Amino acid sequence: MIDSSPTSREHSESTDLPTVHSDSRVFVDRVWMREATPIPTFFRRSDLRAQGWTDRALGAAVAAGRILRPRPGAYLPPGTPTEVVDAMALGGLLTCTSALAHHGVFVLDASTLHVHLHTRRPSSSAPTRTLRRHWGRLHRAPHPRSTVVEPLDALVCAMRCQTPRAALATLDSALHRGVLRPDELDELFRLLPRRHRVLRRLVDARAESGPETLVRLLLRSLGASFDLQVVIAGVGRVDFVVDGWLIIECDSEEFHSSWDAQRRDRRRDQVAAALGYSTFRPIAEDILWHPGLVRAAIHGLLLSRRGTAGRVRAGVV
Repeated sequence: MIDSSPTSREHSESTDLPTVHSDSRVFVDRVWMREATPIPTFFRRSDLRAQGWTDRALGAAVAAGRILRPRPGAYLPPGTPTEVVDAMALGGLLTCTSALAHHGVFVLDASTLHVHLHTRRPSSSAPTRTLRRHWGRLHRAPHPRSTVVEPLDALVCAMRCQTPRAALATLDSALHRGVLRPDELDELFRLLPRRHRVLRRLVDARAESGPETLVRLLLRSLGASFDLQVVIAGVGRVDFVVDGWLIIECDSEEFHSSWDAQRRDRRRDQVAAALGYSTFRPIAEDILWHPGLVRAAIHGLLLSRRGTAGRVRAGVV
């Protein structure tokens, strides 16, 4: 059974069909470009014909590059992300990690294009990137002109496609960003195979980034005691405080690469050191792709203070 979602209803109310203009650039500017959404809607040929557009005018706009036509009868604005164009060209919608990435949700690997198709009919169009096709009944009906499935369906797919650690990071991110509401969690896990339900107790929307979720899992695997998003007087808010003395900050290139940012971070670390804290700043690249190295570093730091290996449980995530 396909249910109508609040997101779809709001989209239906806020999106207007275009009106005819002699210059297709006006059409693009006034219809699509004013809709500052991460994923564009598309228009069908019948929509545009009903508003007075002729096939000749549409053809001229496509030829001039002012409108994209990924497949016959479907039109997109110029500058539409390649993955959206490719999904439309295949006759489907973005789904799974591809859809969630466009909502700003963390995904560990966005290199594969995930497309939801209504049927298993082969397509003559194939993107150059790695492609994964998905079929099956959607649980929520997308807006008729949407280029993606609804977030709940994308999450159901992403939870099954990713490793448990990556799936949990995606789910934390979706909750933190409001893409999934807390009251939808139970519904999500009802739609997943039973083996995924063990992740339900590990969800924590306080994580502000995917790397924070992944570090949290590393700390759990070490049996460490930790608090998240801790405010320390004179230092500010830090990502983790482990065993009451070790600060862990999950640095990313986006927010910590400039010298001004690094200077600010080092001064914060100095203040923390004066208060008796040690600070460890693993880079996001290692957290994402070399978790064993990060885990070993945390393990060593904890052993140095505890003075015994017996209090740290061995194992890997």
